[in-house]
Formats: sequence, C-alpha cells, structure tokens
Amino acid sequence: MNLQENYNLQKKNTFGLRLFAKYFCEVFSITELKKVLEQFKGEKILLLGSGSNILFTKNFDGLVLQFNQKGIYKIEEDRDSVLLEVFAGELWDDFVSYCVGNNFYGVENLSLIPGTVGAAPIQNIGAYGQEVKDTFFALNGIYLTDSSEKTFIKHDCNFGYRTTIFKNELKNKFIITSVLFRLQKNFELNTHYGSIEQELKSIGKKNPTLADIRNIVIKIRNDKLPDPKVLGNSGSFFKNPEIEKNHYAKLKAGFPSLKGFPTSEDTIKIPAGWLIEQCGWKGKRTGNVGVHEHQALVLVNYGKADGNEVLQLSQKIKEDVYQKFEIQLEEEVNIV
Repeated sequence: MNLQENYNLQKKNTFGLRLFAKYFCEVFSITELKKVLEQFKGEKILLLGSGSNILFTKNFDGLVLQFNQKGIYKIEEDRDSVLLEVFAGELWDDFVSYCVGNNFYGVENLSLIPGTVGAAPIQNIGAYGQEVKDTFFALNGIYLTDSSEKTFIKHDCNFGYRTTIFKNELKNKFIITSVLFRLQKNFELNTHYGSIEQELKSIGKKNPTLADIRNIVIKIRNDKLPDPKVLGNSGSFFKNPEIEKNHYAKLKAGFPSLKGFPTSEDTIKIPAGWLIEQCGWKGKRTGNVGVHEHQALVLVNYGKADGNEVLQLSQKIKEDVYQKFEIQLEEEVNIV
C-alpha cells in the first residue's frame, strides 16, 4: 500500500495536467483495498485507473484511489473457448497482447486502447467493430460504502454504447477488482471495418492471422492518435452521437459525405470527428489547447494548459456542432 498526502496528479492523467489530491493511495490487493476503505470511511473518494479517460479541472479534496493488482488466470477451458479472470490493475493492451499471443479471439480489434482492464467495462470500450461486452462474462468488485463484495454477470451491467451501470448508478460507488472474459479459440476475424480492410488490401493480406489484425490496428491508431507521453490527450473526447433516422436523412441530403451506422430500427450513429471537422476545428489551436491535426475527436494539451482550458474548448466545439447540425455532443471522458 502506498498512501501519500498533497499528491501531484500530473503523471496520473494522460492530459498531463498539474493538479493535486489531498490524499493518493495505490493498493495491490483486496485486503489492502478494504483496509483503505475503512480508514477513509466518509471521505470523498475518486477511483482512478490509468488516468487515460479523465479531465481534472481542479484539485481533488479527498482520496484518489488506484487498485493496481495484476494477474491473468485461466478459470476453465474447452475445445472451443477459454474463460480468463483478469485483475483490474492489468493494462488493457497487455491483456490483448496475451490473448493474441495465445490465439484467443475476441479482443484483437481493441489493441492499443489505453487504460486498465478494470476500467474497460465501465464505459464498454470499443473500436473497429468490437466492444468489451462481446467477450465479457462477469466481474467482481467491492462497494465503497461497506466493503461488501459482489459479482455482476453480463445482464446486470446494462451495457450500452460507451456506458454501463458503473458509469451511471454506481459511479464512484463500486470498485472493480477483476473481470472475467470468454474468448474463442476458433473464430472469424472481424476485418470489415473500413480502415482495417484498406490496410489489408495495401499489404496484400487475404488470410490474416490474429497477430496481423493486432499489428494493423496498432498501426492505424499510431497513425491517427498522438502519444500522450509526447502530447497530452485522453484519446477520443466525445462519443459518436446517435440520432433519429429522419434527422440523419435531412443531414445526408445536405452533406452527402456523411456516413451513418444503424444502431436500431430508429437510430443512426454518426462520426463525431466528422461533425467537428466540418465545423473547422480539426488542427485548430487556441492558446495552450487545440484539436489534433489527424483526428478531430482528440483534444490536446500543448504543455501548459489547465483542465478548464480543455473544458472551455470542448464547450465551444459542442456549441458549434449544435448550431450547424442540431446535434448535442456528449463527452466520453470523465470530468472532475
């Protein structure tokens, strides 16, 4: 257990923002976790993963808590699938690498997504046609109020597009300690996403392996997204909005290049990055913050920004998108 006071959070958030927590504690076991929860009972607590999906706008007057127990364990296995339990402190991409290295299918398209395994189910991370819910089996965790333990099966989690019960009703009330995934041993690769198809054609791969897909996804992400160690950012700042079909039809008539992806009989998901780009924000810098030149979904800190500058930029973008398209963008990051 590592407990510190007046802790500088700059290295604990990928925006690289210099803010302070009254207390910071890193724990490495469930026993340590329960001990800290008892010690700080009644104190304001913020749960932190790797800091890759959070925007701090002020100092935190309470306890910032990280659960960093690691480990990947095989629970059961048969001819077709394997059930793995992964502790929450494992880095997500390390877990993906483990699966690909063992020829376990189902998370390869989620390569290089930053964050921890414990944070992944909270907003049902997804990319290139895959989401966490596709391989999710169950998770274990602890309530902050009384340290009681509970297992949630898939049905309990209310999985939706970038949302679950843990991002809503149980936000900062329940800490995930491990996640169970069901991976397949014989499975058809999901190569139908546009960027992956294009890359496969460019390298002449007709029968790609799991490793091929992982390498392609890593290349795509590296080409599009800035490295937080070089340029502070939190990846995609906004969710891709879902709009009614008739709204989409009107927009499509005026903007023929607009792409849409049906999410139900009545709704279409459209790219938030495209909307932002149409409003002229892609590559634009305002003071210490700006929009990345290669991906309009990514807001960046040029080195001296504070969280409120990032927040103000995001609000201006939202206003412009609403004025032009009558679509209300929603943040994907957690704002504190």
